[in-house]
Amino acid sequence: MTTSLRATDTLTRDALAVLQPGFTGTSAPAWLLRQLDEGLASVGLFGRNIDSPEQLTLLTEQLRDVRPDVLVAIDEEGGDVTRLEARTGSSYPGNLALGHIDDPDLTRAVAHELGSRLAAAGVNLNWAPSADVNSNPDNPVIGVRSFGGDPKLVARHTVAYVEGLQSAGVAACVKHFPGHGDTAVDSHHAVPRIDADMDTLRSRDLVPFAAAIDAGTRCVMSAHILLPALDAARPGTLSPAVLTGLLRAPRDQGGLGHQGLIVTDGIEMQAISATYGLERGSVLALAAGADAICVGGGLSGEDTVLRLRDALVTAVRDGELTEERLADAAARVRALAAWAQGARGARNRSDTGGLADPALRADLVAAGGIGLEAARRALVVTGLEDYRHPRGPLFVAALTPLANIAVGDETPWGPAAELERMVPGTRTGTYGSTDGDVGARVLADAGERPVVAVVRDLHRHPWMAQAVERLVAARPDTVVVEMGVPQAPPQGALHVATHGAARVCGRAAAEVIARG
Repeated sequence: MTTSLRATDTLTRDALAVLQPGFTGTSAPAWLLRQLDEGLASVGLFGRNIDSPEQLTLLTEQLRDVRPDVLVAIDEEGGDVTRLEARTGSSYPGNLALGHIDDPDLTRAVAHELGSRLAAAGVNLNWAPSADVNSNPDNPVIGVRSFGGDPKLVARHTVAYVEGLQSAGVAACVKHFPGHGDTAVDSHHAVPRIDADMDTLRSRDLVPFAAAIDAGTRCVMSAHILLPALDAARPGTLSPAVLTGLLRAPRDQGGLGHQGLIVTDGIEMQAISATYGLERGSVLALAAGADAICVGGGLSGEDTVLRLRDALVTAVRDGELTEERLADAAARVRALAAWAQGARGARNRSDTGGLADPALRADLVAAGGIGLEAARRALVVTGLEDYRHPRGPLFVAALTPLANIAVGDETPWGPAAELERMVPGTRTGTYGSTDGDVGARVLADAGERPVVAVVRDLHRHPWMAQAVERLVAARPDTVVVEMGVPQAPPQGALHVATHGAARVCGRAAAEVIARG
């Protein structure tokens, strides 16, 4: 453990203030409480930290006992990316489903309800929503996390989401600036590159971010992507041209004029840590204009916090990072913490429900809750006019790709659990790309039972496409449920596109399959 620097001077407290670290366990470890007392201003939560709403509330109360204005951040997009409900799947559909419905009032209401759940548990900063325009359907990391491929549609739903979340007293953090939608590489593993010119970036990728800033988003998250049109040498998180020259600069100087917090995507992601190193990457990010360093999704513990604290202090003392820049970053973190503390108090006094029209809200929450209602509205069903609901047990085959790190592989998905409940005797099986002839295996396992093939991003996985083609050819009554981006043409006797894999999306699909 590094002990060369005192943790009580102003410089060191500022260095601690700009870190947003994670930790392991469902209660606050002693080291975390100690660092909060010494200047740490933010904490990041992940699925590993949450067992229940009650436990989460006790955890955040532990943190506030030491630092009442602590920023408690989480990556809770809803849909496929959930930490609150990592063990069960989300009660809310994600961005693609909401964008497909294209009802900003619904998006605002969903975001408000999700924000209300976060606020009630003591969380006051959400690293969401994704404002990325999914212009590349083969994108391996964004996909259903985007509202869609139309910049104006993405902008209006990003604004609605920001408004709904912040009306619940939770700061929104739009990501991944300046736009991760046109990549074919996951920045968790390497540095993606987008070779779009500035005209394309301004007319496509930057549109939702500009709208969100105009709507008052409190925070923007940077992306670890290389955009030669802006900076040919450094990815966005480390680029002064991207963070200071574009995101922070006033509109009349060609920037977007964001005056709130700028937080990095996970600094331990390979796009930064494998290229620049954790400490060097953090210093460069602060120097470029970032205000907070997100770390702890993959790394956690006091050693990591102290390594980064000391790296920032040393960089100031060596002249690589100015003391003024570090102080400015720390002040922005504290300003957001003060806003969140005030919003928490205001929320306790008044709750508008995120909608101006209470009658509209009542309509939206009918029939099983707003999340399920939204999931039902997001379905696109092909073949229903000729479809007959099952007369006996089904076989549900989940054709499962490798989960990207943002989604994680611990969260259940698909309609299998609901179909087992609705259609007694239904059995399930899970298949992956290494399972040989998947189509043949499914047919053998299914026997005489009708097959429900559940897929995610069929168009991106040749093994999956081949399996579905074989199933449909051998068993024309096969039902296909697409829970990713529905890019491939509909197949099967019944085809259900859910626009996401949240638990409520699986239930909505199961209702159609089981009841016709």
